[in-house]
Amino acid sequence: MRVVLAYSGGLDTSVAVRWMIDEWGAEVVALAANVGQGDDFDAVRDRALAAGAVESLVVDLRAELAREYLAPAIRANALYEGKYPLVSALSRPVIARHLVAVAREHGAGAVAHGCTGKGNDQVRFEVSVRALAPDLEILAPTRVWDFTRDDSIAYAARTGIPITVTREKPYSVDENLLGRAIECGEMEDPWVAPPRHIYTLTRNVADAPGEPRDVVVAFEEGVPVALDGAALPLHDLVARLGEAVGRYGWGRIDMVENRRVGIKSRETYECPGSLALMVAHADLESITLERDLMREKAHLETRYAELVYDGLWFSPLREALDAFMASTQQHVTGEVRLHLEPGRCDPTGRRAERSLYDYELATYEADDAFRHEDAAGFVRLWGLSVETWSRRQRAERPATGPS
Repeated sequence: MRVVLAYSGGLDTSVAVRWMIDEWGAEVVALAANVGQGDDFDAVRDRALAAGAVESLVVDLRAELAREYLAPAIRANALYEGKYPLVSALSRPVIARHLVAVAREHGAGAVAHGCTGKGNDQVRFEVSVRALAPDLEILAPTRVWDFTRDDSIAYAARTGIPITVTREKPYSVDENLLGRAIECGEMEDPWVAPPRHIYTLTRNVADAPGEPRDVVVAFEEGVPVALDGAALPLHDLVARLGEAVGRYGWGRIDMVENRRVGIKSRETYECPGSLALMVAHADLESITLERDLMREKAHLETRYAELVYDGLWFSPLREALDAFMASTQQHVTGEVRLHLEPGRCDPTGRRAERSLYDYELATYEADDAFRHEDAAGFVRLWGLSVETWSRRQRAERPATGPS
């Protein structure tokens, strides 16, 4: 049996290579995806081979992840439970797509992942693969072997697999160009504050620069295209913006979220670049989207984020929502200025060629073009319903409240 394993180079997937060989007699092709995590991929490739993989492949998916997954999520202002910019969730469908492609290329009848039985990523990988290639078998050794984290560390030591996780630093970290997700260790207690040393993309606020800074993000039809006037591909732009924002100690999230499998999980994220882009994009929409369209879009943004979080990227509803989101972005072209101070990233300016903000309607100065005489009739008609209710029904009720 030949299996293509989604290989991160971490503890679980390294142990999975050897375990599938020993227990199932599998030929394992390890596929490592460069999604911007900054790994030494030569070392990752060597680690997979040391664990027994018959082949170890690395694919660079950074541009694809940004262009085909992050960009639509920004257009949708997709924040799960209003906070989380889908750091891990957005990378899983692109990895799944390449798992299927490599399985076809190498004649594999199965794909595998290293996700645990109570995590979200098992859902994302498996549902995506089933949508793309229903004929492939999907293997999940971590749901079978019943290892604790200490057991996995001991197994790796016993079989000579070189790993970097230790009992002293038992954190599980998932990183890509959108940010980092950090869990396990003492943070499994939701009362315990995250230790400072777990963060690498964001400084502590006390160490942030004393001088404020402004950065300007340009968008074309809802997609970020330039930073401070310099045109950049999105995967470079989010990284550079993340560096700037992270220096000011902004972009950390500490939340208890509702996993798809039905449990609450304490999650710690740092995502300065992707979160700042979401803030800037939503701010630009404030002057480019019509009122009712903006409000209806806000309802669908929540559903969009849930679909991605729940592993349903490859679904007809997500495709339909993307079509709606794209239609709303026709005039979301312009710039947003973000003001950076220690612990803060705030929009302080926005402009767009097709802005719906009309100075002559908004101003109270001499240029005021608003027809004030229209207001009296509008207000009377707007309140007519409650006025009628008050005259006909409210007066019949006993008085309530303090006498």
